[in-house]
Amino acid sequence: MPTESLVLAVPPASPEESAAAMLEKLRLHTDAWDLAVDLANGVTEIVVVDTRSQAHYLAGHIPGAINLPHVEMTVDRLASLDRSRLYISYCDGIGCNGSTWGAFKLASAGLRVKELLGGLDFWRRDGHPIAIGSDAGSLHGHELESCGC
Repeated sequence: MPTESLVLAVPPASPEESAAAMLEKLRLHTDAWDLAVDLANGVTEIVVVDTRSQAHYLAGHIPGAINLPHVEMTVDRLASLDRSRLYISYCDGIGCNGSTWGAFKLASAGLRVKELLGGLDFWRRDGHPIAIGSDAGSLHGHELESCGC
């Protein structure tokens, strides 16, 4: 019995189309490993934004992240943010759209933004440390184990 391919039922994009689409994804998103490397290396051009409530932030957040809940993002509140920096928005994970709302509001306010894939869930799955409490914490100088990718 011949089997038809579900994968090949729709022809793949050309290599050029695929490269352009993957570049666009990289322009819009980052992952936990790349972010952890930048934070460990002390890259100051990025700001990590925890878009969850203050209670969730206090319970555990990415070291160095600021807490700016997406529901509290207003034009006035975002006006004071440094336009020269890149903002990385995150929330709990793929079942939460707080980071998407945060990224949308930050970008709508004229700020450069990327969304963290998988949010805090993927950060934890990769074994990266969490800061607890009101102190933002820091990952600067932290030794990272290879992610294997």
